[in-house]
Amino acid sequence: MEVTQDLSFVHMIENASVLVQLVLGLLLLASLISWWYIFRKLFEIKLATRQTAAFEDAFWANSDLNRLYQDIAAAQDEAGSMERIFAAGFTEFIKLKKKHGMDNAAVMDGTRRAMRATYQREMDNLESHLSFLATVGSVSPYVGLFGTVWGIMNAFRGLANVGQATLAHVAPGIAEALVATAMGLFAAIPAVVAYNRYVHEVTRLSSRFESFMEEFSNVLQRQS
Repeated sequence: MEVTQDLSFVHMIENASVLVQLVLGLLLLASLISWWYIFRKLFEIKLATRQTAAFEDAFWANSDLNRLYQDIAAAQDEAGSMERIFAAGFTEFIKLKKKHGMDNAAVMDGTRRAMRATYQREMDNLESHLSFLATVGSVSPYVGLFGTVWGIMNAFRGLANVGQATLAHVAPGIAEALVATAMGLFAAIPAVVAYNRYVHEVTRLSSRFESFMEEFSNVLQRQS
């Protein structure tokens, strides 16, 4: 659809009120930051998923836990979340086994606590910045609507000085105001889609971590 120069997107922003321009600037900033986190979490979660799958294969293919632990310690900077959970649990297990007077129940309880603490840290890292995406997705439409309402109020106030109100008088002001709503949706929709997707992926990883901790505890209990 062709529009006149007076109703071009840039012209509408330039002629909007100061408050509407501030709203548009805030929404644009929120959108840019949310896109940064969207791509950042995309790579982080994909990497965590690959590392988890690779470690699960290595864990079940290798019956020598000491050798597996040494391999992880040698490449500690490249270790994934599940590898760090394994290392924390195995380290605590060896430490408690060396103490005299500790029964197997106390050893396994300490091992599970060590894995659980590392698990919580890893989940905090995977869930970081997801709350920002949720906030942008839920708040941006209302911020855009506020800018729209304010712009429409200014448009109708301007009609008070016009003898006869026509569509030509009303359309530019309302169009300028609706830009704020469009900007709010532009910021909110990608953030909501990414948040829902990433929460699903993080939940799946969490289930895999918890299953591994139970299976690893059973392996250690049989060895003890």
